[in-house]
Amino acid sequence: MQLAFCIYKYFPFGGLQRDFLQIANACQARGHKVRVYVMDWQGAKPSQFDIILVPKKGLSNHSHNESYYHWVKAHLQANPVDCVVGFNKMPELDVYFAGDTCFAEKVSHKGFLYKLTKRCKHYLAFEDAVFSPQHHTQIMVLTKQQIADFEHFYHTQETRFSLLPPGIALDRKYQQASINRCQQFRQANQIKEDDFVIVQIGSDFKRKGVDRSLTAIASLPDELKQKVIFLVVGQDKPEAYQKLAKQLGIEHQVRFYSGRNDIPDFLFSADLLLHPARHEAAGMVLIEGLAAGVPVIVSGISGYAYHINDAKAGVVLTEPYSQSELNQALQTAITNTKQRQMWHDNAINYGKSADLYHLADRAADIILGCRHYE
Repeated sequence: MQLAFCIYKYFPFGGLQRDFLQIANACQARGHKVRVYVMDWQGAKPSQFDIILVPKKGLSNHSHNESYYHWVKAHLQANPVDCVVGFNKMPELDVYFAGDTCFAEKVSHKGFLYKLTKRCKHYLAFEDAVFSPQHHTQIMVLTKQQIADFEHFYHTQETRFSLLPPGIALDRKYQQASINRCQQFRQANQIKEDDFVIVQIGSDFKRKGVDRSLTAIASLPDELKQKVIFLVVGQDKPEAYQKLAKQLGIEHQVRFYSGRNDIPDFLFSADLLLHPARHEAAGMVLIEGLAAGVPVIVSGISGYAYHINDAKAGVVLTEPYSQSELNQALQTAITNTKQRQMWHDNAINYGKSADLYHLADRAADIILGCRHYE
């Protein structure tokens, strides 16, 4: 089969982008041809794909998206394929990978004037083009909450949804060698054995709630606060958060890293993973944390938060979000060593027993079973 994969932009360390690459590789490994339409590609370009750079036109993101859709549509008419797979919402997809939340649900909490903007109308129209009952797009989702939201706002037929398992790499799984990797990482980064290492991993620091984490760390009693090293890893601009850390008096304990490939070493070296996100359709790093044996504190709005409860490996914060609840949960996690060890053991067991690894294979099954419609 000839497959077209549509994604607005690719960069190596985004969650959606990693899922896209896994799935595209799985399809290609089964002997199918993969063509990728993208406006911006950062990093090495896989030689096994036909990567087509789509011109970026317009002044706003939504105008870029409109232009992208029309350009790709024209190119596909001239160069047909067997299946069109989208990783962003747009019309005329055969299969859509739902890596984000329901935009209509977000809009329901916005004011009347926002709903009149061109941006809002664009995103609602492109979402409707995927989920409306009159369309045929097969939809791959990561959580049951996504299905509930899309069914509520669009009355999408239940039969069009496929719930995928998570899909983390096997090198995230805790094993005996992880202890040595922890020691080596801490030594290389001048982190003492008795320091309490907190990690937060993910691009888009505002959406992931890095400011919430900084505030929680600053709220700790001095004797606990002085033990904390906070490592933030992600593709974003850290300056505003470095400034906030300085204002909170914790700048010497906070280190920012751009996106990188040695994430397992950060996880194996961590005592705790924080993820108080404002919006999160799934949150693959939560699954990676569990597999690595790291206790997790996560906002309840995160799609994969239920895995933390199922694993009994941390704290899921209640919604609506409360900063004081995070502050207290963090202090308890640091001081209650016995509880933290139990969470660690439970996380490792969950990583061994739950299916956390086969997203790409299942997605490839769905894509290769699709038939292009006009």
